[in-house]
Amino acid sequence: MNVTKVGVIGCGYWGPKLARNFHDFPGAELSSVSDLHPDRLAHMRELYPSVSTFSDHRKILDSEVDAVVVATPVSTHHRLAMEVLRAGKHLLVEKPLAATVEEATEIAETARQLGLVAMVGHTFQHNPAVKMVAQLIESGELGDIYYVDAARVNLGLLQPDINVVWDLAPHDISILLDILNSDPVRVSARGGAYIRREPIEVAYLTLSFPGEVLASLRLSWLDPVKMRRITVVGSKKMLVYDDLLDEKVVVYDKGVDVPPYSDTPEEFRMSYRHGPARPVPLVWEEPLHLECQSFVNSIQTGEPPSSDAWVGVKVVRVLEAADKSLQNGG
Repeated sequence: MNVTKVGVIGCGYWGPKLARNFHDFPGAELSSVSDLHPDRLAHMRELYPSVSTFSDHRKILDSEVDAVVVATPVSTHHRLAMEVLRAGKHLLVEKPLAATVEEATEIAETARQLGLVAMVGHTFQHNPAVKMVAQLIESGELGDIYYVDAARVNLGLLQPDINVVWDLAPHDISILLDILNSDPVRVSARGGAYIRREPIEVAYLTLSFPGEVLASLRLSWLDPVKMRRITVVGSKKMLVYDDLLDEKVVVYDKGVDVPPYSDTPEEFRMSYRHGPARPVPLVWEEPLHLECQSFVNSIQTGEPPSSDAWVGVKVVRVLEAADKSLQNGG
């Protein structure tokens, strides 16, 4: 059995979660980790005594690892990703891929030229519930899609180096790209900062997709109730995907029907359909496990990962446009 040796740069929030998955995955071996904070390295040594720990990430690049995970602040992604690729290692970068479209494109293009796998940690693209939503839309069960409404809010965590759009929106943007199978053509954004003067802590984004499909995103670090919910409204049916519930995807046989003809205004009546709600059964697996599995599979088989670097470029393009819209008052 082929085993892919993996190193992880960054042991803050996501790094240990990724390390756990690669440690537990039969096709991979967690070989080494690095972090600038000694206490984080000590914690990783307690969890994985056989794993090498370094304060200098370059020691991972000089080792015999096949692939490297970058789970560090966004501002460092481009520099570290380029170092990884130039060292001849396959690359998995936490979302978002980079801080600018130019940086993200350079990462994707360099990986292509060197024949290396470059993947972004858009975990929701590996989420079974999101995959089910995409299947339901593609099957035509919902009819023509009118609009999508998404809410990703909670009290915290306020980030010091990026605004709420760069922190939370990559999840929903990657989901929209997946379930709508198209790229947005316009984005408008408004937001505000209330606890600190900057960065933006609350934002509302509107994305326009081909076919006059609208998508609205509500993002906040200052909400009293945690919410991770997406509503998709179609001409035939509607659905709600709530990541916090056990029944994550529910299809509603609800809608508005227009009579084919009417002779008088009195005869014209909208017909409102209030059919039953149907929870959709899912075979659940941890999305992060599936993400790591996809990364290793891509390295070992040559198949492109579902969230490759070019998907990351698309997401960063939307984020960059949203920033410009925020600066221009929408």
